[in-house]
Amino acid sequence: MQTYQAPQRRRIILMRHGSVSYYLADGTPVDADAVGLNDRGIKQAQAAGALLAQGGVRVDRVITSDLLRTRQSAEIVLNAMQTQSVPRQSALKALQEIRKGSYEALEDVALHEAFLGIFRGCPSGDTRFQGGESIDEVYARVLPVVKDELADPDWHTALWVLHGGINRALISWWLCAPQGWLGNLLQQPACINLIDAASRPEDSIVRAVNLWPGDWLQADERHSTIELQLLEYERGLLNRKSALAQGRADAVEQSDEARSND
Repeated sequence: MQTYQAPQRRRIILMRHGSVSYYLADGTPVDADAVGLNDRGIKQAQAAGALLAQGGVRVDRVITSDLLRTRQSAEIVLNAMQTQSVPRQSALKALQEIRKGSYEALEDVALHEAFLGIFRGCPSGDTRFQGGESIDEVYARVLPVVKDELADPDWHTALWVLHGGINRALISWWLCAPQGWLGNLLQQPACINLIDAASRPEDSIVRAVNLWPGDWLQADERHSTIELQLLEYERGLLNRKSALAQGRADAVEQSDEARSND
């Protein structure tokens, strides 16, 4: 009788960065490549780190993108974990969030599709996020780095702090090997996913998805994070249009007053 030999697996704690403010009060987008955590995001990362510390988790490898919000989140998590030794860390440009295109000229259904199309069901590989990268292009950028990391024998437990879109890509890849995209996988800010990763995705185990220390049951949550971003952007867009219309009306009124005084 030939007994079963399970694949060798290592634990990856895959997190999304904490909350950031992507828009100004008037809905104007900020530079997403430079934005850091807001106060809520800092508390979320602290809560995640405290949970990992409570569970006695020790990591010897840390992966982030090179963007501030992931690096800052990882630093806060590690501080909350009170790690005794400094794990080996890498901040990789290839793991940046899905690169968006231009959507400022879009409205109504076209705008909604630009935001949400890639996060619905199982979209095709040529589906693009906000007119930017396609799903196929995301995988072409991300998977070589991930496979290199999985081939590295010099770590036991890793903390990866990445982005909502990239996490969806990776979890979909582990669930639908060798490649697939499940758009409805939600990633709350500073959520925790547990992956027992083998050298091949089909031998890996997705043990937990979207654990959120700030609100375990998410009892009052009914929107996805990208829907909330879309609603915030549309509110700002309406406010800007209203302010512009008011400015034009004021200018006409002032012009009429000037003519009446002539």
